[in-house]
Amino acid sequence: MATARTKSEKPASKTPKLLNSDDAAKAQEPYIHIYHGGAVCKTDKRGYATPDNRATTELVLDATEGFIPLWDKETLLRWRFNETSMTVFAQPAAAKEYFRDRIRAALGLWGDAVPVRFKEVTDAWDFEVIFEADPKCNPNGCVLASAFFPDTGQHDLTIYATLLDQPDSEVVETLAHEFGHVFGLRHFFAKLSESAFPSVIFGRHNKQSIMNYGHNSKLTARDKSDLKALYAMAWSGQLTEINGTPVKLVRPFSHMRVQPVPLALAARTA
Repeated sequence: MATARTKSEKPASKTPKLLNSDDAAKAQEPYIHIYHGGAVCKTDKRGYATPDNRATTELVLDATEGFIPLWDKETLLRWRFNETSMTVFAQPAAAKEYFRDRIRAALGLWGDAVPVRFKEVTDAWDFEVIFEADPKCNPNGCVLASAFFPDTGQHDLTIYATLLDQPDSEVVETLAHEFGHVFGLRHFFAKLSESAFPSVIFGRHNKQSIMNYGHNSKLTARDKSDLKALYAMAWSGQLTEINGTPVKLVRPFSHMRVQPVPLALAARTA
């Protein structure tokens, strides 16, 4: 039965209408980082070629939370495979070994610039390696992988099915790119919106960078030397802020977790 609506009542909002896939992709294109021939990285946003008229020769750091998060000295990141996501493979154990090899190779590209240690575990973990069997694609391209920035939470390093269609070198370089995010690096073109996605400039490097896109997305000696200098200065206390934004050293979730009280000690204090 219908009832009369009073003047103070507002009509119910209409269900929002979606754009078709082509128009949606066109609307999203300025916000999507495309690299390696149509591959998309969803960890970050893309930004303009020369944000704020800066030279295209500088390293970009995350400052989303009002500070620059970097891993503390001697940080150990504990990781594991998401077991459920691995069940889509005919041979899950072999799939895990494939990903382990590529992860090792990706970290190997960074060499001694890697600022943290990694350990595969089955208990308290800082991030899970998750495989997404359903491709994540639209007319702009396909997401190959996504990662996270330094903080004390638990995270995912997600690998999408489309990554397996790439040449092996692309697989390794894509993972190296994602580990750049894990180390605290934003995309080369991170300044699309300073208020929404704040970032800070540190150091100088060539336009070619693993955090760039297209044919310029290659890990360089300058990428590594800038990263090493950044962490060395932060750990020594020499670098406490960059352009007025404070640097904050963070520990991972596994370091921050509450340690269980030994049974014998609990009995004595009960």
